[in-house]
Amino acid sequence: MEESGLMSRMYLKICGLQTAETVAAAVTAGANAIGFVFATGSPRTITAELAAELGREVPMGVETVGVFRNQPIGTVVDTALRAALTTVQLHGNEPVADMVRLREEGFRTLRAFSAASYSALDPAQKLAWASERILLDAVDPGAGVAFDSTLLEGATPSGFWLLAGGLTPNNVAQLATALRPNGVDVSSGVESLRGVKDPQLIRDFIGAARTVP
Repeated sequence: MEESGLMSRMYLKICGLQTAETVAAAVTAGANAIGFVFATGSPRTITAELAAELGREVPMGVETVGVFRNQPIGTVVDTALRAALTTVQLHGNEPVADMVRLREEGFRTLRAFSAASYSALDPAQKLAWASERILLDAVDPGAGVAFDSTLLEGATPSGFWLLAGGLTPNNVAQLATALRPNGVDVSSGVESLRGVKDPQLIRDFIGAARTVP
């Protein structure tokens, strides 16, 4: 029983999925959340209709997360409803008020920051975000480039937060052990080509992350 507890501590989000095969690989391997990208300009962007279709194969208890970036909140809500998402992740400069609006619409929320922008917030600004679920990423999300982890030394969020940015099956355990996030989020680190997810890399990533005590 002790071993099972250790293996289940990390919250795992696999983002940028576009096919039934990769969704199944993530779910079967034990992902806690499946991410669909609706932000413009990404090679991983899909339609609300495809996300809804893929989401029907996701069991209860696994979050289906839509990723948006600096899009009008009305557009975000409409797309999230059509995609039948459980959760919305805002990955731009959106205010706390947008998070409140989303929860009023019935969605769970995640707010992404680059590690640099989060570390630059003053104490009052960090306090304003303290009750939110936070994701800390690299400056260019989805590019596969890790941020400078020294930016977070002694300054990680006080609440629930996910580590993202440049994670791979080979480095996730080391970085998560050092920074002690509640969970991790990966996209490009489980791709065989840019925008193309590899089911085996998804399984390898989840297996490596589950070793973090």
